[in-house]
Amino acid sequence: MSSVRIFVGTRKGAFILSSNADRKNWHVEGPLFPGLEIYHMQASPLNPDRIYASQASDWFGQVIQRSDDGGKTWKAVGNKFLYEGDPGTHQFYDGTPVSWKFKKVWQLQPSLFEPDTVYAGVEDAALFVSKDGAETWQELAGLRDVRGHEWMPGAGGLCLHSILQNPANPNQLFAAISAAGVFRSDDAGQRWRAVNKGLRSFEELPEADAEVGHCVHRIAMHPDHPEVLYMQKHWDVMRSDNSGDSWHEVSGNLPSDFGYPIVVHPHEPETIYVIPIKSDSEHFPPEGKLRVYRSRTGGNEWEALTDGLPQENCFVNVLRTAMATDQLDPAGIFFGTSGGQVYASADAGNHWTAIVRDLPQVLSVEVQTKS
Repeated sequence: MSSVRIFVGTRKGAFILSSNADRKNWHVEGPLFPGLEIYHMQASPLNPDRIYASQASDWFGQVIQRSDDGGKTWKAVGNKFLYEGDPGTHQFYDGTPVSWKFKKVWQLQPSLFEPDTVYAGVEDAALFVSKDGAETWQELAGLRDVRGHEWMPGAGGLCLHSILQNPANPNQLFAAISAAGVFRSDDAGQRWRAVNKGLRSFEELPEADAEVGHCVHRIAMHPDHPEVLYMQKHWDVMRSDNSGDSWHEVSGNLPSDFGYPIVVHPHEPETIYVIPIKSDSEHFPPEGKLRVYRSRTGGNEWEALTDGLPQENCFVNVLRTAMATDQLDPAGIFFGTSGGQVYASADAGNHWTAIVRDLPQVLSVEVQTKS
């Protein structure tokens, strides 16, 4: 029988929520790594017992943890970012100094094709790859060749927060950086180019069609149509039908086109979900009503999903990596809030329930589906 596990990273540890295919009763395990920030947890799609976790601490620095037994035991693998001298001055894994500061690992993305390969997106923005299960790492430095000297941090920092691999082409990778934009590689990460045509960002950008400098919050892809990308940016929900070569707005009738997460239905490539936030200065739902919005047309036409969600006096936020889907039918949709609630829908968003409350602030939500 199928089962679902939700990996929840929070400000003060990690939690694993487990259920069967009914997704009605949940077992809560945790906190794992209590007291430490867990920015992201992700299971390998090729090895269901392997899980990676990004553990951050102002005192101990950045550590990546790996479990090879489904989360029962963990090992700190070979990439602790060591502080030396001034706080925040880090080294490469071989001890060579680098000229920027590693503050945290925002995204851990296991390969869809190679069981021991995993990618890491860090702050300040850079992309790394490991071919040996996170034991050793190499920077994909070609990314920073794309006008990296012009990248600027968003309010949340200069973070590489989204890594996508084309499931039909292992050599095609996408990386999204706040506030630099989206970048694509067609040769397994050696060379990159900016794919931001059609995006509009801040008035202070020097060009109407600036190649870099766009505050992208999150990107998403459906595996059946990998040429179609969806984006939630600082303002605007966007869509590309040509692997990022050009973008167009699909915000439509949303109450606000500002937000952080965006996900695609696991079986319906034209069904997408966002959670609008009032503005870039007021990080809570419009009118104090927590609403997930669904489009079944790939954007422009949106419906509010509210059954089971608080519709008054709700002032939580939902961060960019705090929403995910399972692979069951009907689809499960899950998200976590700054108030420590994790909400679940077992019917593609029609009805919602809080499966756990009062966790620390939720930083990330990822889902593993087992058959």
